Amino acid sequence: MYLDVYDAIMSHRLHAGTKLTEQGLGEIYGLARHHVRRVLARLAADGLVDLERNRGARIASPGAREAEDMFELRHVLEAKVMDKLAGRLSEADGRAMRELIARERDAWMRGDRPLWIRLSADFHIELAKLAGNALLVDALRRLVSRTTLLISNLDNAGQQPCSFDEHAAVIDALQHQDSAQAQEQMARHLGECACRLLTRAPARFDLRSALGKA
Repeated sequence: MYLDVYDAIMSHRLHAGTKLTEQGLGEIYGLARHHVRRVLARLAADGLVDLERNRGARIASPGAREAEDMFELRHVLEAKVMDKLAGRLSEADGRAMRELIARERDAWMRGDRPLWIRLSADFHIELAKLAGNALLVDALRRLVSRTTLLISNLDNAGQQPCSFDEHAAVIDALQHQDSAQAQEQMARHLGECACRLLTRAPARFDLRSALGKA
């Protein structure tokens, strides 16, 4: 159920603001309401839904102001990640990050939008993990998750708001042990992401169909 809802959000079958009721999800998946609550709690912890007391949840809908605040905070946190990793990124970790970028590029070229968005988010989270600060990882994970909601609501699904080429430039700078350049590349990348993001009004939908359970 978690992955179904996640993929439905990322593929734009579930729009920001969509209501998810415990009863409706329970009927679709044949789960008791307390099991549904656990899944909704996990989605909320990831920043993907906002819980409503005794009513289920809604797909999180970050507004323009929150989007600005999120990117401002991401600039601060990810600059710290760059500073900690410059000169410390091992060859093995560098290869792993480039493999992730290759998978990201492949998903985009194959038109697998949910996987591409997930891998784009993973790039930022995996870098934070390599920096070795668990609290930083937790904070960034939630910010990245909510940012993906903005990406999933792009007006033009053909746009590539989070560029894998820009990700590669970040790794290049880190492997050259250039903290200032790494921070500049990440700041430029986040700035470009923010500029490319658009909002889109929700369309009518059927929850069962959106989750692939019609």
